[in-house]
Amino acid sequence: MSAKLIDGKAIASDLHSQLTEEVKALVAEGIRPGLAVVLVGDHPASMSYVTAKERACDKIGIYSRDLRLPADISQEKLLELVAELNIDPQINGILVQLPLPDGFNEETVINAISPDKDVDGFHPVSIGRLVLNLDGFIPCTPHGVIKMLEASGATIEGSDIVIVGRSRIVGAPLANLLFRKAPGGNATVTVCHTRTKNLAEKVKQADIVIAATGRPNTITADMVKKGATVIDVGVNRIEDASKKRGYRLVGDVDFDAVKEVAGAISPVPGGVGPLTISMLLWNTVASARMAGAKRS
Repeated sequence: MSAKLIDGKAIASDLHSQLTEEVKALVAEGIRPGLAVVLVGDHPASMSYVTAKERACDKIGIYSRDLRLPADISQEKLLELVAELNIDPQINGILVQLPLPDGFNEETVINAISPDKDVDGFHPVSIGRLVLNLDGFIPCTPHGVIKMLEASGATIEGSDIVIVGRSRIVGAPLANLLFRKAPGGNATVTVCHTRTKNLAEKVKQADIVIAATGRPNTITADMVKKGATVIDVGVNRIEDASKKRGYRLVGDVDFDAVKEVAGAISPVPGGVGPLTISMLLWNTVASARMAGAKRS
């Protein structure tokens, strides 16, 4: 029996409906949430991501400012732009699309963003607040995974969860979210990585498996406990001459095989990706709400 499909697009659509109403309420109070999206260079995937984010903003009523810069702009000029956006009252959220071209120090650029406008949740202040279980901006992809698990009906509290991947963008913050003493947390979390011994054995024990490695087929059917929930965060391009664009997108999970074992599974595409954008909008609206509260 095939697993239940966790439809990220449908979950995102529900969240967008909720956010649309929140934006309308803020606008009625004279507050329009604003997001600045900064793209350096013309990396095709980054351009696609930025366009998707801007469309989502327009759909729910968030003001979006598209700032596309040449790849040869200096880091100094980029930092000057970030400083201007930090004090711009029309802008509640600043997103610098990663990766940046060679020659930029991404950490320096991210750290230059005001923590009050860090809607990506990458600033050290945001990460520190997450680790300390304080209110703040949660990184978008980990937050999207939590929303996906909640919408799927999976039980997080008390579950054994294995995250395969320890990046500071997904794996590390997601682990903190899942084991913290708060709603959506209280799980027993194991984080696996390239140095993990007996990976298959550890994954097999999990009630919930989250794959975030950036490598196709990291998780195969023999590694998954029957009935487990499997969330696939990975997005990988595989050459495919049958496709017009010459490739197809796959995740980190052997989807066709694992769906015959798992109880529920997220697809790629159409799984975590739409929710990553949703949580960016969520953070932008929250930032606007906080800015409005400070002014009143």
